Amino acid sequence: MSKKIFSEKEIKLLSANSYVKSVSSKGITYTDEFKQIFIAEKQKGKFARDIFEEHGFDVDVLGKQRINSASRRWSDAYKESGITGLRDTRAGNSGRPMDRELSLEEKNVRLEAQINLLKAENELLKKIRLAERGMRK
Repeated sequence: MSKKIFSEKEIKLLSANSYVKSVSSKGITYTDEFKQIFIAEKQKGKFARDIFEEHGFDVDVLGKQRINSASRRWSDAYKESGITGLRDTRAGNSGRPMDRELSLEEKNVRLEAQINLLKAENELLKKIRLAERGMRK
């Protein structure tokens, strides 16, 4: 996160932009639509600063560091997960357990993952024991 803190005037200016979801004194949340537009424009060879300017952002208010960080973060997320990597999923990931019952397939997948984890732990313990035996000799 950038060290630049937005003033009340800057917050109002940024909030007026249709590509801004929310703004606080310390941070800004962009819409998923803007992130997708940004990636498309970036792939055409445009600079991050130019993309922000073309879409109504005051680059001096945002700051060079914040623009570069957003560009790097969105590019990495797009390379890793495609368009779904650009979505803001904070609201959907509350960390609470699911209320619904799992289907048999979902239970099977979870149990298989648990079995694989236990197998890996057993292999690690075997290697540690073997290494300890080697050190004793």
